Amino acid sequence: FYFVFPIIGLLLVFLIKKYVIKKPVGHGIPSTLYAISKLKSLLPRHQMWSSLITAPITVGFGGSVGLEGPTVATGAALGSNFGNTFHLNQATRTLLIGAAAAGAMSSIFKAPIAAILFAVEIFSLDLTLASIIPLILASITAILTSYFFSGNDVLFHFQLQDKFQLIDVGFFVLLGAITALTSIYFSKVYFFVGDFFKKLGHPLKRLLVGGVALGVIVYFVPPLFGEGYEVINNLLIDNYAGVLKYNFFNIPTDNSVMILIMLSGLVLFKVFATSITFGAGGVGGVFAPTLFTGSITGYVFAKFVNYLNIFDHQLSNSNFALVGMAGLMAGVLHAPLTAIFLI
Repeated sequence: FYFVFPIIGLLLVFLIKKYVIKKPVGHGIPSTLYAISKLKSLLPRHQMWSSLITAPITVGFGGSVGLEGPTVATGAALGSNFGNTFHLNQATRTLLIGAAAAGAMSSIFKAPIAAILFAVEIFSLDLTLASIIPLILASITAILTSYFFSGNDVLFHFQLQDKFQLIDVGFFVLLGAITALTSIYFSKVYFFVGDFFKKLGHPLKRLLVGGVALGVIVYFVPPLFGEGYEVINNLLIDNYAGVLKYNFFNIPTDNSVMILIMLSGLVLFKVFATSITFGAGGVGGVFAPTLFTGSITGYVFAKFVNYLNIFDHQLSNSNFALVGMAGLMAGVLHAPLTAIFLI
């Protein structure tokens, strides 16, 4: 089923796009940025609902992408079309797009301040009183609505176990450099795989090649199935055994070297799985894959330093997993303030 499900999901998305939507579905944040810069902040009407159907099918059937980008894009389309209906000017439409995006982010992560900064950083909004008040109103309204429907349920069930210590600062700087390199790897692979699939031409050909490739990767590496928040939550409580228990070769997880190799493999293959999902026609975002690879990068770094045992001081695996998420988000999305406040 791990092998078959991604192919079924991609086929369903292909059929929905071809026979129901009948128009291309943009990939989350990039399509929104394109609309702001090239289309006078006018997003197509179908974007208000198309991602809500295609993205959950992609992810639910094992596509290795996230749901945050499509949620933001859906909110942005609602803001854009609301502004267009009332014949508002381009500047106001752009502000509505930012407010809707902030609302979406706020409700997903239960982080209203990070959501406001996300809208300012990603959509290059001016930090003036005229823009900050709508962003605050949208963000707070969204999080209150989210609490009303989903209670206190959150994506990351994290309790700070170890204190952040001054002695760790040098290691955090080094981790920053490593997450930067991982970000470059992420971007290079993403565009390389994307270009490869463009050369395949027909969408069905891309679907077949991508579906089989993704199925093989997920079959041998089950933690790459879907968004991967279970993996992140396990690492945040220092439970690497919960991440590696489903490995195809039944490799024991009591050997530190094997743990480091297997976790590093998750980083390498997650980027390919994400890129293949997009190339094959899946709909999703890179937010969740970024957090996934960041958490593992930080965790592996701390685990490796502790394994070397050169220093008397032991690093906190969970804290470094957390900071790794911020580092990779800053590197891939170019949104350092969002990364800081979200984490």
